[in-house]
Amino acid sequence: MSALAGKTAENLLKIRKHKPLIHNITNFVVMNFTANALLACGASPVMAHAENEVEEMVAFAGALVLNIGTLSDPWIAAMLKAGRKATQLGTPIILDPVGSGATALRTDTAKQILNDTKVSVVRGNGSEILSLAGQGFTTKGVDTLHSVSDAAAAAGQLARELGTTLAITGLVDMVTDGKRIVTIEGGHRLMPLVTGTGCAATAIIGAFLAVDADPVSAAATGLAFFGLAGETAGTRAAGPGTFMIQLLDALYTLTPEEVARRCRIHED
Repeated sequence: MSALAGKTAENLLKIRKHKPLIHNITNFVVMNFTANALLACGASPVMAHAENEVEEMVAFAGALVLNIGTLSDPWIAAMLKAGRKATQLGTPIILDPVGSGATALRTDTAKQILNDTKVSVVRGNGSEILSLAGQGFTTKGVDTLHSVSDAAAAAGQLARELGTTLAITGLVDMVTDGKRIVTIEGGHRLMPLVTGTGCAATAIIGAFLAVDADPVSAAATGLAFFGLAGETAGTRAAGPGTFMIQLLDALYTLTPEEVARRCRIHED
């Protein structure tokens, strides 16, 4: 068992013991699913996006999840307000730049959040991460045109420039802060066929950030746990519909001991 596999189990145990409150300003397509994913793993979700309450709410939270999947001007204002308050309080922030690179609104919003707040982790697919690098790459909606390996070369430099940790998800996930690189295997071929699996992965990382002060460790162990849950769900599912249910069940039933034994997580 690797040290990071043991850390994955340790973080999961902490989440289930302490049930940290995770404040989500996320897209309305996935709110229900991501809330259920957080509940299943042991965390306590709150979906609060009204600008006149986000500062108060984030003050109670162990982590703040910002997801730009369904943007509007009021939601952008709420994200920035919550993010600035979280930065002031030292509360970890995870950003999911859904579809960044597809439109100017999404790309500019993701960059503004990064400029105006202290983001601990950015979780995205290869295209979304590359769009933040400002290299003129484009995406196809919220789907990725670039693999993790395509983004890997730029990721280290970008992480250093932004002063954050990048979690790039794909067939093999990669986490880097520009110094350390962790790779994670897992997941299942049905995951891209269920809306919200990527957003749920982001939320799970938020829960792990609430109990682990090291963003690289939190992001990598969160993805290792989520990937193992997806792998487990895939062995029981007949298709996308049952996969979604089985994924929630796996997030709930996986034990720390099983996680430590089965997850595949390696630091290069």
